[in-house]
Amino acid sequence: MVMKVYGNLMSTAAMRVFAALYEKDLEFELVTVDMKAGEHKQENFLALNPFGQVPAFEDGDLKLFESRAITQYIAHEYAAKGAPLVCEGKPMATVAVWMEVEAHQFDPVASKLQWELVFKPLFGMAVDAAAVKENEAKLVKVLDVYEARLGQSKYLGCDCFTLADLHHIPTLTNLMGTPLKELFEARPKVSAWVADIMARPAWAKVLAMRNKQ
Repeated sequence: MVMKVYGNLMSTAAMRVFAALYEKDLEFELVTVDMKAGEHKQENFLALNPFGQVPAFEDGDLKLFESRAITQYIAHEYAAKGAPLVCEGKPMATVAVWMEVEAHQFDPVASKLQWELVFKPLFGMAVDAAAVKENEAKLVKVLDVYEARLGQSKYLGCDCFTLADLHHIPTLTNLMGTPLKELFEARPKVSAWVADIMARPAWAKVLAMRNKQ
């Protein structure tokens, strides 16, 4: 039975899941959820994700939601396939730390900037310059921490590409299309890391999916 991802190609959270599946060379079906039409708030979708957010995921009789939980399931359940994405033993503890950093330090700030600089213009909405300035200052602090960390290892969690890196890619890709690109490029180790993870073949497949829509 082919795995199903309920979501759409505008969702950075759904794109995390697509990236993990491609890293593992796994077949899946995208079941497109039309959020403009409110399909994510309808009863049949709420049975998959009671919070009415994408993505939702099915693997046989297993149903999951929350993108980072889904990617962890994929990485562990299909450990023998494709890229490892997780580590064994003590290194996994460090990877887990940086997965938490992405979720609680990077993503809240990056998502607000993405909303202001990517999605608002797309929807013809006015950008809140004050919000951009506030969150840009917060992003600078996060990137300074990343620059120091990437001086200690090639990737955030360890010297191998893991979920700690993968979880950043969708939002990073969007931000690199804005003037904030300069903040990443001003930090040599961050810049090299961004170029590396965005160039992964699995991510190219996700972008190809998005470009076909």
